[in-house]
Amino acid sequence: MSLHHRMMLQRYGLGHSTSLYSTVLFDPIFTPLFTAVLGTGGITIGASTITYASIASAIATTALSIGIQMLMAPKPPKPEAAKLPLTQAIPYRIWGVGRTRMAGAYMLWESSGPNLHAVQAIAGHRIKSFNRYWLHDDEVTLSGGTAYSPTGRYGVNVGIQTRLGLPTETAYAPAVAAFSGSGLWTVDHRGDGQASTYMYASATRQKDQQKLFPYGVPSLSVEADLALCWDFRDPAQSPTNPSTWQWTRNAAVIIAWHLCFNEFGFGLDYTKALLPVLDLWIEEANICDEDVARAGGGTEKRYECNGYDTTENGPKSGLNAMLAACDGHLVARGDGARILTVGKFRESRCVTLSDRDIVGHNIQYDVLFEDECNRLIPKFTYPATAYTTSDTDYFEDVDAQLEAGRILAEEAEYQWVHQWRQARRLGKRDWLRLRQKVKGSIDVRLSGINAVYSRWVRLDTPLRLSRLNGKVIENRRSILALTRGGFSMDIVQHPDNIDAWNPAVDEGVQPPVPNEPDPTGIVTPVINLVQAKANGGSVYIRVVIIDPSDASLTPVVQYRVADIGAGVPGAWVQQSFPDAAPEIGYINLNTNTVPVNQDLEVQVAFTSAGGAYSAWSTTEDVTSTADPTPPAAVTGVSVTPGSGTATFNWTAPNSANYAGAKIYWNTVNTFGTATYLSPPEYGAPSSTDSASRTISSGTRYAWIVSINSSGIEGTPVATGSFIVT
Repeated sequence: MSLHHRMMLQRYGLGHSTSLYSTVLFDPIFTPLFTAVLGTGGITIGASTITYASIASAIATTALSIGIQMLMAPKPPKPEAAKLPLTQAIPYRIWGVGRTRMAGAYMLWESSGPNLHAVQAIAGHRIKSFNRYWLHDDEVTLSGGTAYSPTGRYGVNVGIQTRLGLPTETAYAPAVAAFSGSGLWTVDHRGDGQASTYMYASATRQKDQQKLFPYGVPSLSVEADLALCWDFRDPAQSPTNPSTWQWTRNAAVIIAWHLCFNEFGFGLDYTKALLPVLDLWIEEANICDEDVARAGGGTEKRYECNGYDTTENGPKSGLNAMLAACDGHLVARGDGARILTVGKFRESRCVTLSDRDIVGHNIQYDVLFEDECNRLIPKFTYPATAYTTSDTDYFEDVDAQLEAGRILAEEAEYQWVHQWRQARRLGKRDWLRLRQKVKGSIDVRLSGINAVYSRWVRLDTPLRLSRLNGKVIENRRSILALTRGGFSMDIVQHPDNIDAWNPAVDEGVQPPVPNEPDPTGIVTPVINLVQAKANGGSVYIRVVIIDPSDASLTPVVQYRVADIGAGVPGAWVQQSFPDAAPEIGYINLNTNTVPVNQDLEVQVAFTSAGGAYSAWSTTEDVTSTADPTPPAAVTGVSVTPGSGTATFNWTAPNSANYAGAKIYWNTVNTFGTATYLSPPEYGAPSSTDSASRTISSGTRYAWIVSINSSGIEGTPVATGSFIVT
């Protein structure tokens, strides 16, 4: 029987329950599920059979960051709680992603002679690195394992060691020496796979004790770069070999890790949850990594994710926080696949529902007074205030406030967001949804199954929903409801301008950072932005800090290469700016040349007239791009498709800064949602180049994009459509 005949029979079978033909048959996302099915049985994948019912039982969910439902949803601990170590007989395991401040839980807290020994479990998995250290709220630096504070506290009486949580770790020798005789802590107390810290604190003479330890026994907390994740866009990383994984703050990559690889996550099989829809996950990860312009210059990534949770909460708690960080929408498909859509509207993720697909609806075109909101306050975790919850500028409707007679405010919680600009972008998206006010539910026939899996739905409903005809609605949650004709979908109206972002207007003002009490009297700098600036073939770093209104202070910038190999950062390089002058509330600092095309970490401190240092600011990341000028476009593009592969040919432009080309492909003729086929193909100007790539079968579109040595892309050149067998 031909495939065409089989699909006709299948179309007939699906149409039986609704008397309608199903559009799902020709959808590139879902067609593979159905084309293998005959009659009323199921799909066989390996040794498993998936029935029609399980295919239809999709669940679409989005993170709740606003309103009463959000208050009832499980949430990770507040960031303020992470500063104090947990003291429990059997503490819950801790896990985390991105970069954040943590204190963990005590595994050892015992004294031996004048020394206190403390071992703290930071995370129940391997992490990338420990970056910064605090004793109480005093940031300290390590030299030879000894902790030093710019305040002069602690003297040389505190030492700190760390373990990253390798599969086989080494016990802390000072603790073993102190307690092995009693069996309390021996060489067998290695903490395999457990990231941890060790601290000793030595008591001093009674007259000096209050001076060195004014707050009592030191309480250690750290800033750490946490979980290593499988980035499915990197061919050098293997899902079955964690030693190849890399640290990331990409929200989509982190969500995939939590679903499939996190020991404390959902434990899904990645071959079922990710691989069948891997192209879609790659698209979302690339969107999270898109550069978004900042008002003062430079860019930042669209959606980053940083946070921690404990096993006291279920895995859904962390997932909610991750989805909130990227305005995410996650679908659990009946065959086990998960489909993520982050907050950026695309027509490729939008389907159409017509009058005949809908059997019932309950739409509200306004809200009750008690549900009204005329001010939205985004809340996020602010590293500049030592990782505490902070607010950004709020969004409000003054006319609505006057009509209501008072301010009706709600908070939007983006707990795992550490960039205030990102919190503002997420807040604007939620604010625009709130102001639409149209919400409710619709009952969808089985013929509208595509809409259940899609985040956005365009209504072609001149008869049933004439007021929403032609509008786009957002699928907030869908469940199987056969008694209602197929599915029940909770919806809100999608704002047409939800992706509009003008940094000069929408970014708002950086949240204030109060000065912390410090015996040295030196405030900690607050960074407004960090930007790489090209100068010929070299690069310097522009750092903008908030003016402390103290002319006696001299700013000092230090930077280091984030990774010089095996995840090890380079040495700090410092530069002082004694002649820096404030300009309208800010101070601009331009460094000397820095290593080009490297990921750098940047910090700022103040020095007093006497040479004393303040605490260092929070760490900012920047890539030192040397050449911001894109090369000319390639020419002579052609493609030769094959079986599961395609060979691309092109001629490099006669541009001195041409370094190579990238290949993108898509199932539709839209470059904006195309998938990058790594790695780039490097070549010389005017050369004739070719490359082969693995591409799934079907009608495909591709583009060849020139790049310079810094990876800056030129104009995409299309190959046109081609068919991969």
